[in-house]
Amino acid sequence: MPNTKSAAKRLKQSEIRRVRNKAIKTRTKTEMKRVLDSVQAGDIAAAEANFKVAAKKLDQAGSQGVIHKNTAARHKSRLQRTIKAAKTGGVPIATVAPRPGKSKKAAAGSK
Repeated sequence: MPNTKSAAKRLKQSEIRRVRNKAIKTRTKTEMKRVLDSVQAGDIAAAEANFKVAAKKLDQAGSQGVIHKNTAARHKSRLQRTIKAAKTGGVPIATVAPRPGKSKKAAAGSK
């Protein structure tokens, strides 16, 4: 519980920003998943259309400071690489899904 007026205001501001940032991050993740789902289904035209939307959302998130600009660029690059691999008949690269196996935290805790 804030003790001063300024602390109360900061609490309100940070809550508003947290909710906005969460919505933006969720939207970008959803758009990236749509691209990957299209690639996995073999629909390259839909994947490219979804990529345009995902790229725009990633750029917006990067410019607003929700995620770092380099992070947005990295995600866009990986999605584009996945689409290109699917186009050429290569193996699509899993860009968002975690790799199978234990996470670092789980592995460290089991020792």
